[in-house]
Amino acid sequence: MDRVVISNLAVACRVGVTADERRKPQQLLLTIELELDISAAAAADDLKATIDYYQVSRRLLRFGARRRWRLIETLAVDIAHSLLREFRPASVTVGVKKFAVPEADHVAVWVTRAARRAGIQVR
Repeated sequence: MDRVVISNLAVACRVGVTADERRKPQQLLLTIELELDISAAAAADDLKATIDYYQVSRRLLRFGARRRWRLIETLAVDIAHSLLREFRPASVTVGVKKFAVPEADHVAVWVTRAARRAGIQVR
């Protein structure tokens, strides 16, 4: 299976355990791996036969503005389910990096979800 990858997309989200931490948006970095068969798109050189990574990026930039999360774990799972429903890849892996621990470069959560297990028809 092939993959379309968006690496380190900067998004603003209200996420944090405390209300103070959720008060204003924080910049997070998202890495998204969409698993799908791109052979038809590559053979025809046709964007309609694949997942448009520009549209995925736009969707992710809007996603963070909609609500607040206490945990980046919940945010990652919500993003995965949203991308599965909207873009219908075979599976999606979501990495969320948060810059919350001063002594560390970042903390991260990675989740993988499959369309088949979620009962979603793939493209």
